[in-house]
Amino acid sequence: MANKKRILSGVQPTGDLHIGNWLGAINNWVTLQEQYETFLCVVDLHAITASYNPKELSQNTISTAALYVACGIDPNICSIFVQSQISAHSELCWILNCMTPINWMERMIQFKEKSIQQGNNVSIGLFDYPILMAADILLYDADFVPVGEDQKQHLELARDIAQQRINARFSKDKNILKIPQPIIMKNGSKIMSLLDGSKKMSKSDLNEGSRINLLDAPEIITKKIKRAKSDSYIGIEFNNPERPESKNLLMIYSILSGKEISQCENDFSETGWGTFKNLITEKLIESLEPIQKKYKLLINDPYQLNKILDEGKEKAEDLANQTLKRVKTKLGFFEMEKKLCQ
Repeated sequence: MANKKRILSGVQPTGDLHIGNWLGAINNWVTLQEQYETFLCVVDLHAITASYNPKELSQNTISTAALYVACGIDPNICSIFVQSQISAHSELCWILNCMTPINWMERMIQFKEKSIQQGNNVSIGLFDYPILMAADILLYDADFVPVGEDQKQHLELARDIAQQRINARFSKDKNILKIPQPIIMKNGSKIMSLLDGSKKMSKSDLNEGSRINLLDAPEIITKKIKRAKSDSYIGIEFNNPERPESKNLLMIYSILSGKEISQCENDFSETGWGTFKNLITEKLIESLEPIQKKYKLLINDPYQLNKILDEGKEKAEDLANQTLKRVKTKLGFFEMEKKLCQ
């Protein structure tokens, strides 16, 4: 691991993970895990920035961790852990809060979008979400962070905070915090809603028909795809801006089948929606079956899951505490001398 570059990423445990989480994020981590030292977090502190059910949070957290493994993440080479179990995340977040100008935060696009949805119930936590994300990333001296286009602004904020507000102000030579680089996952980085091809597939969408959850039964998948928005054109296209749903479903099929989009587009150039929906339904059911089988084995083996998370926490916490101590020392926090403590 000493010669490997490091990556850090995570998913919120807010409801069931869907194929957008899988194809847009987790599937990419599976590819990257052999090449990079990989830290994967279940970001439960981020999950409480919006209204949530306390009784479901713990179950969703363990379910998300189980799905990481079921989707192909290998806990023998990756560190899988729960964000809230490592207090350094919250502590570094507060320090970064005090270093970050508020006008930087006011530029965050996702806050503007999500605050409209929440109305008068919008929390300071939602406003501060990017700072916590910055703490998540910077704690682990990540070399790279796999992100979709919609998260790129948050990574840029983390980079700016690290370089301009910490390194430049508190260190004259060696950087205190490592400046991470993005790995922008192009293909599949943004899977869209089944009901509106202009909106990202989301766990927060009140309409269950907008997404395929990883644990959906075959009959549910069949029903959702049958009801997915289509149009009156013959043939399934990718590059026609007037057909976002066609583009979205063709991309999903391309990733699941392992075929290039151009080949899929050629194969389905004269195919009607009914036939294509049957084909993508079969491909989804076939692709999700092994994930669902492995998930059931894991979720019914709490000892194994807890072992995975405990081992992941131990490694992640050690690294996070080293970074936090380095930051606090450079920023002037008092540290009791061990001799005086004895």
